[in-house]
Amino acid sequence: MLNRLMAMLRALARAVFSGKAILLALLLLGGLGYAMYRHPPMENVAHGEVGIRSDRLLGGTTQFHEGPVLVLPGLHVLHRYSLRDRVYRPVQSSEANGAAPFQSIEGLSLGVDLSIRYALDPARIAAIANQLPDDIDGEVVQPAVQGVIYKIFTRYTVKEIFSSKRGEIQQSIEDELKPRLAADGILLREVQMGKVDLPADYRAGMEKLLAEELETEQMRYTLTLKDQQVKVSELEAEADKVRRDKAAEAAGNEQVIAARAQEEAMQHVLPFKQKQIEQRRLEAEADKLTRIKTAEASAESRRIEAAAEADSRQKLADAEAYRLERLDKIASAQMERDGQVLSQHPLLIQKIMAEKLSDKISVIIAPPAAGGFIGASLLGKLPAAAAPTATPTADASASDNQENQ
Repeated sequence: MLNRLMAMLRALARAVFSGKAILLALLLLGGLGYAMYRHPPMENVAHGEVGIRSDRLLGGTTQFHEGPVLVLPGLHVLHRYSLRDRVYRPVQSSEANGAAPFQSIEGLSLGVDLSIRYALDPARIAAIANQLPDDIDGEVVQPAVQGVIYKIFTRYTVKEIFSSKRGEIQQSIEDELKPRLAADGILLREVQMGKVDLPADYRAGMEKLLAEELETEQMRYTLTLKDQQVKVSELEAEADKVRRDKAAEAAGNEQVIAARAQEEAMQHVLPFKQKQIEQRRLEAEADKLTRIKTAEASAESRRIEAAAEADSRQKLADAEAYRLERLDKIASAQMERDGQVLSQHPLLIQKIMAEKLSDKISVIIAPPAAGGFIGASLLGKLPAAAAPTATPTADASASDNQENQ
């Protein structure tokens, strides 16, 4: 882009004397506008980042913090670097059977969970920006860390790594790794050493050995404690003997004083005791009378309740007998009225029977032999011999059989 711009400037200079200056100036302005449209000259540096702008023409660098930065296309190049803390964990070395385990001084494989926290040095980033690769983690931090930690772990035994020298190992890693990273403009914040993964057989033996050492240490402390307890018991026994002597002497004096006081007090207590006995006798007699009165009142109350209950039941029985007697009279009067009606109108019996059996039998009425009105017999105009007869069908027989059942 810069070469193209210079060529256009030279063409403009040659065209001044040939009468084409205006056209070339327009072309130049159009090219500049198109370049600024495709490559905006303003870029932004985010919070927590630092921007390093390199000048291709002059070869210098300028450092920018959060905010907009002027970047001319073809002339400037802007690189952004994060100043936040980063953490590197060698995952392949965290397990004893992993891809790249550590080696102890005995040659045994073991895994260690390490965390290396680091950040770029903002004071030196402008000076070394041109030397830093794009992948700082993979090309700078990882090789430096692996070159230090593998070498340090080979100085210690598995037992020291697992138990007694963890703090020393962690400090050694920080002391050797800090200057190596500082040479590349990286600040080492902290090294954390976590879980140590041992081979299964060695772990079992190590745990057994540690348990035995712990038991031995516990026994030593137990013996020391027992010795101290014996001395304490001797001192306590002597002190207790002195306390008992003093207590016995004091108790004797107290008993003498108490006997004298009791002798003097009895002279005043005896009359008071006699009064208490007389008061309790009177209270007992009063309580006896109260219980007798209460029992008599309770018996009288039960007698009254029993009499009231008997009277109530008698009245209920009388009321029930009166109700049954009234119902019988009403039923008798109703039957007498029904008998009178039926004696005056015998056909009502047939009507009642027909209504009762209407839903159970079917009736076929045959026409009278001599002809005439088919319902004349029901009106009493034909003799009983000439009245039509009702023949029950099979449905009526079935209904009667069901009723009999």
